[in-house]
Amino acid sequence: MRYLPHTNTDRQAMLHDIGVNNIADLFADIPSEFHIELGSMNLPEGLSETGIVRKFTKAAEKNRHAGNTRCFLGGGTYHHFVPAVVDYVISRGEFLTAYTPYQPEIAQGTLQALFEYQTMIARLTGMEVSNASMYEAATATAEAALMARRVTRKTRTVIAGSVNPRYRTVTENYLSRLEGDFVEVGMGKFGTDLSKVIAEIDNKTACVIVQYPDFYGSVYDLAPLREACDAHKCLMVVAFSDVSAFGLIESPGAYGADIVVGSGQALGIPMAYGGPHLGVFTCKKKYLRQMPGRVCGLTTDADGKRGFVLTLSTREQHIRREKATSNICTNQGLMCTAAATYMTLMGDAGLATIAEHSAAALDLLVSKLPSHVVAASGAHYNETVLTFESGDKRDAFIAEARKQDIFAGIPLEKFEKNIEPKHLLVATTEMIEEDDVNELIAAMEVAA
Repeated sequence: MRYLPHTNTDRQAMLHDIGVNNIADLFADIPSEFHIELGSMNLPEGLSETGIVRKFTKAAEKNRHAGNTRCFLGGGTYHHFVPAVVDYVISRGEFLTAYTPYQPEIAQGTLQALFEYQTMIARLTGMEVSNASMYEAATATAEAALMARRVTRKTRTVIAGSVNPRYRTVTENYLSRLEGDFVEVGMGKFGTDLSKVIAEIDNKTACVIVQYPDFYGSVYDLAPLREACDAHKCLMVVAFSDVSAFGLIESPGAYGADIVVGSGQALGIPMAYGGPHLGVFTCKKKYLRQMPGRVCGLTTDADGKRGFVLTLSTREQHIRREKATSNICTNQGLMCTAAATYMTLMGDAGLATIAEHSAAALDLLVSKLPSHVVAASGAHYNETVLTFESGDKRDAFIAEARKQDIFAGIPLEKFEKNIEPKHLLVATTEMIEEDDVNELIAAMEVAA
C-alpha cells in the first residue's frame, strides 16, 4: 500500500474545500460523550521509520508458525512445501494484477492458466470437467448441494457426519431457507461406517455428500454408495480437504462420483492463517450447464489461431438472476494460477511422491505411539485421530510439544460437540521427517 503523507497546509486546504474549520468538525454527528481526547490514550512518542521496523520485527520474531516449527496440524489446512517458482510466477505483474478475463483479446495468459488448471484438476480428481475454481471448499460443498437440487429436482440432502464440520455447517446454512430436508448422518466413531449413510437414502434424496479421505483421514470403498445412489436416482457428491491424496489413492471419479468438491490449498498455496485458499469444483460433463462458476474453453479465431475464452459463465452479472446457477461464483484466479504452476512443476510423479511421503510419515508416527496413546483403526491417508488415556495426559502433551516448538495437533472437541476432551487430530505431509516424528513421540513420553 502506498504511503501518502499530508502536511498541515494540505490538511487545511482540504478542510477549506470541504467547508469546515477543523478535523473535529468532521465528527460532529457523533455524540460528544463518545469522543476520545487526544491526550487521554497514553500513546508512545512517534518513532522513525527504522525504529518502527525494528520494533515490529522484534515483535514478529515471537510468532511461532509452520515455517519455524514442526507442524502436525490438519483439519482442512495443511503444511505443504511451496516451491519458490510458484511465488515467482504469481508475483509477476501480468498475473498478480489481472482480475477477470472478460476481454479474451487482452487476457490470453490468464485464460490459458485457468484452462490448464481446469485440465489438471479434472485429471487429478478423475472427473470430466472442472470450473475455474471457487472461493474455498466449504462454499463449494454447499454449491454442490444446490446444483444437485437443480439437476434432480429433489430437495432432500444427506450428508455424512465425517465431512469436515465447516463444510457441513456452511451447507446447512445455505439450505436453511430452502424447502427440503437436511439430514446429517453419524458414521460411528470417527466416521467409518458408510452403511449408516446408505440407509438414509430414499427416492426424495437429491444428493449424498461424503468426504474422501474424510475429516478424520479415513479412506474407504465408495462403490456401495455409488450403487445406492443409482438405485434412488440421486447424485453422489464427494468432498475432500487435501487434494494431494489423489496422487496415491483412487480418485473419486474412478468411483463414479457425480460432483467432486474440496480444497486446492495443498497445491502450492500456504496455510496463510486460513486463506486465501482455493475451492475446487468438478463434475460429470452432462451436468456442466448446472455447474456454478466459470469455465474456460479452447477455440480458434477467424484466422484459425488457437485462443482461450470464457465458454460458460452462468452468473448474475451475465444472465438473468433467476437463471444464474450461483451468486457466489467468482473464482480465485491468482490461487488457480498458483495451483496450475505447482501441478505443472510436480507432474504426476512428483504428486505421487508427495502423497507417498505424507502417508508414510503417518504410518511411522502410528507405529511409534506409546502405550497410553491409540490411533483410530482402519485405513488412513495422512491424517488420523489419536486417543489418550485421559484428557490430562493429552493436554500435558500439547503443552510439552508447544515448549519444543511443535504444533502437535487439534483437540477434536474444537470441532465436534459431545466428545470427550482426550482426542487429538494429527496430520502429516511431506514436510514431516523421521526426526520430527521422533521428537513428537518423545514429547508424548515426557508428558506422560
